[in-house]
Amino acid sequence: MSVPRVAIVILNYNGRKHLETFLPSVIASTYSNKSVIVADNASTDGSMDLVKDSFPSVDCLYNLTNEGFAGGYNWALKHVQADYYVLLNSDVEVTPGWIEPIIELMEKDAKIAACQPKLLSYHQPQLFEYAGAAGGWIDHLGYPFSRGRVFDVCEEDNGQYNQPEPVFWASGAAMFVRASVYHEMGGLDAGFFAHQEEIDLCWRMQLAGYTIMSCPTSVVYHVGGGTLPRGGRKVFLNFRNNLLMLNKNLPFHEKLWKLPVRFGLDAISAWKGLLTGDRAFFMAIMQAHWAVVKIWLMGKSGKNHTVKKPMESLQGVYSGTIVWDYFINKRTRFQEIIRRKIL
Repeated sequence: MSVPRVAIVILNYNGRKHLETFLPSVIASTYSNKSVIVADNASTDGSMDLVKDSFPSVDCLYNLTNEGFAGGYNWALKHVQADYYVLLNSDVEVTPGWIEPIIELMEKDAKIAACQPKLLSYHQPQLFEYAGAAGGWIDHLGYPFSRGRVFDVCEEDNGQYNQPEPVFWASGAAMFVRASVYHEMGGLDAGFFAHQEEIDLCWRMQLAGYTIMSCPTSVVYHVGGGTLPRGGRKVFLNFRNNLLMLNKNLPFHEKLWKLPVRFGLDAISAWKGLLTGDRAFFMAIMQAHWAVVKIWLMGKSGKNHTVKKPMESLQGVYSGTIVWDYFINKRTRFQEIIRRKIL
């Protein structure tokens, strides 16, 4: 029986320090039929010279422009032949046997389109890491959270999420994707540039009948950024892309009321920031809203040609509202919130 070909693709933009630190662990992965590829997004820090000189077994791809996470991966994966892609951040330390359990899981079920390992914090290994923890969920208003991370609270890993389970989204920091499905879905939405594009892709995969999984027997350690800086381009992209994703993927009868509610809740968050002195946060959200409106008016909001399904018919969707649970009821742990749904 042939061993599936796995291509580990690291998208790089001025990540010399991370590549120098973490590429050795990736190269040392024990999976037999793998290739390691660094796809460069027009870096200027000499990071690709480092890869060529210090890591000759690594293949290099060069993009002449920085197309962001989404566009960069779409460009790179057109040039990569494999059964499975691993979209891996440059600031991730992997463990030797991290690939095998996920490929074994995905090989058993052709409907599994994407899967993520358990993401722990590189600097605090006892804690789950912000960018996906033990698998991504979403609430019915479109707020993403994770098994092990709700808003800014990252739980301690005590084995509470050690079972493989279907989830709503797999983290783009370490995302295994069935190559054929990636291309079937048209890849990531390049219009997002960065932030929440992996959630959008996983949503579209679920609408097409595929499953997204978390496989915590595979473990990696992510440096990440923890809480995003308030204000600036990251906040703009997160708020803009979340609304664009809802508009693309929700059935019309849900869009009709959920989008106005989300605009209102976002505005409350923006004004709260302004009243506490955070003008940059306020401006980032207002600019995101205006950008969304302009995109809709221009008819360029992106299309999802799969059949829309009610959100709560999909895996990894919480029927409540985590904003209420977290800020009003002070429930900060995934199990506390989901238990309310079960009860």
